[in-house]
Amino acid sequence: MFGSLDASNFSGSIPFYDNEFEKILSKISICYQLMKTDKIVLENDENKIRDILLLNYLKNDEIREKVDLLEWHFEREVQEDHSIGRTDIKVISPNTFKKQEAYYILECKRLDNTNTTGNSGLNAKYIENGIDRFITKFYSSYYRVNGMIGFVVEDIEIDKNVKKINTLLTSSFSTIITKQEITKDSFIEDFDYHYTSIHTDRDNAELKIHHLMFDFCENCI
Repeated sequence: MFGSLDASNFSGSIPFYDNEFEKILSKISICYQLMKTDKIVLENDENKIRDILLLNYLKNDEIREKVDLLEWHFEREVQEDHSIGRTDIKVISPNTFKKQEAYYILECKRLDNTNTTGNSGLNAKYIENGIDRFITKFYSSYYRVNGMIGFVVEDIEIDKNVKKINTLLTSSFSTIITKQEITKDSFIEDFDYHYTSIHTDRDNAELKIHHLMFDFCENCI
């Protein structure tokens, strides 16, 4: 019976778990809005921004209850058991207690307005140290769906910057097979900057990545 938990074994699992993950991402976006409302002051440091989101909000019991996050548990910078990756945020669901591999991953990356079309800018690092790590199985993808959070630390037009990431994805990262470029999505209410891309991993299996872009340019010092 528990074999049915293996999302790679049957195609019908993906929409179900994608819907669950979309619900989680919707709740995380509420935490982002709370950070903005609270006028949190942030250092321009990827790990420190992640830690405030994680420790002050996603692991805050009062907020977890307020935004209905009690079903899930969030862990920081965890070494994976079945790949060599060390995840930014590991999302544990009730299924994880039945099948240890059954969790989601969130990878966090800073984005700024420096060298946005070049291979040494943070847009390129978003692909190289983010998207590609899912494609190459540096990070595992048990449910065939995971997520990335872009921490926007300087004033940029986010939709235009996503187009620049897509251009880099096709021009400079040809080893990544992209079936759908990073495309605007609509499952989160009152939050414009969420997107989805679909890729093929090194085992020729389809992989979906959700992208949340959190604008912290006014919060960073």
